[in-house]
Amino acid sequence: QLQLVESGGGLVQAGGSLRLSCTASGRTFSSAVLAWFRQVPGKEREFVASISWSGGGTSYADSVEGRFTISRDNTKNTMYVQMNGLKPEDTAVYYCAAKYSFSLLKTWNTYNYWGQGTQVTVSS
Repeated sequence: QLQLVESGGGLVQAGGSLRLSCTASGRTFSSAVLAWFRQVPGKEREFVASISWSGGGTSYADSVEGRFTISRDNTKNTMYVQMNGLKPEDTAVYYCAAKYSFSLLKTWNTYNYWGQGTQVTVSS
C-alpha cells in the first residue's frame, strides 16, 4: 500500500501562486509514476500533470501548460506542483495519485493510490 497526503491548498487571488505537496508513506515511492488531478462538483476528475519515477518525464494538461510545474523529491517521498498565474477556472479539489505502470498517464481510473484531496480556490 501507498498512502498519499496532500497539503498546500487554500484561497488565492487570480494571478497568484500556490505550491501543493503530496507526501507518501508505505510502498516504494521512488518507483511510482505520480500525477495531479483535479475535480469540481458535477464534473469528471481532470488530469493536471504527471511525472515519471525519475522525474525526467513530465506531462501537462493544455490548460495548465506553462503555468504549472510538477516535480518530485524521492529522498523526501514528496511530489509538488508549483501553480503560477492562477485563474478562477483552476478552482477545484486537487488530488495526487500514484501507480506503478507507465501507461495511460492521463486516465484517472488507472491510478491505484489517491490522496484525500486539497481545495484550491482562486478568486477573481
